[in-house]
Amino acid sequence: MPSTGQKIAALLQAAQTSPEYADVVPLFIGIYQYISGREKQTGISVELSHDDAAARIDKNIPLLAFSDLRINREVTVAFLLGIVEVLSRIGHENAAYLQHIGAALQEGTIDPSSLYAAIMERRRAPINELSDVLAVPAPLIEYIFEIPLKTGLEQYSAGYRADSFVEWQENSCPICGSRAGMAELSGEEGRRSLSCSTCSFRWPFKRLTCPFCGCDDPEKRSYFTAGDGATRVDTCTACSRYIKTRDSRKTDSDVPLEVEDLLTIHLDLLAAKEGFERGK
Repeated sequence: MPSTGQKIAALLQAAQTSPEYADVVPLFIGIYQYISGREKQTGISVELSHDDAAARIDKNIPLLAFSDLRINREVTVAFLLGIVEVLSRIGHENAAYLQHIGAALQEGTIDPSSLYAAIMERRRAPINELSDVLAVPAPLIEYIFEIPLKTGLEQYSAGYRADSFVEWQENSCPICGSRAGMAELSGEEGRRSLSCSTCSFRWPFKRLTCPFCGCDDPEKRSYFTAGDGATRVDTCTACSRYIKTRDSRKTDSDVPLEVEDLLTIHLDLLAAKEGFERGK
């Protein structure tokens, strides 16, 4: 799994070689620079016995549920306040919203645990409710609280290899149960793997099947590209969702998929224009 340093290096390289990224990457670089060296200071840890893990793998159940996480409120609030400070310093357009979030964290009126649970369990209500209370856009709240959750779970998933789940055929992550964030094709046969949107774990998946609704009808599955890049957009008209896919056979790039995702925002905009929603 790529280190935080590798992600920073890839973003810096993109800013130097592609002028169009110069205005986009400083925010992400700032966030990763904050995370670097603090990966184990999110206040999020996992408490799961070896026996529980083995039983869940045998039953094709994701290893982790939110109940397996242990949240140190004081530590996680400190980490979150650091993220808010970085965003306030670099993302000036959200300064007022960030001030509301920071004040609520310091006053103890936000329960980080409930938001982490909502993100893992894909429940929008707690996020939307906090959005209404703070008068802050829900996507900004979700983005901020995803950062420590993703960082903490990446530390855990790094301890597993894809071959730990040879029987796993599900469209959700075998580690944390989240949906795929991106896909990649590799090898001469173009084997497909999915990358978890939360913990970044990667697992093999059927190439011609929609990773969100399971549709394998070729009449409803398609893709489009923009320019000569190695990343394309795979679409499914059965569920109107899409996933970005990097074809590693067309590039020798070692850019982490998480960074590739950030550098291909233009593909997300094109997909939305065509009426597709990002699967997540």
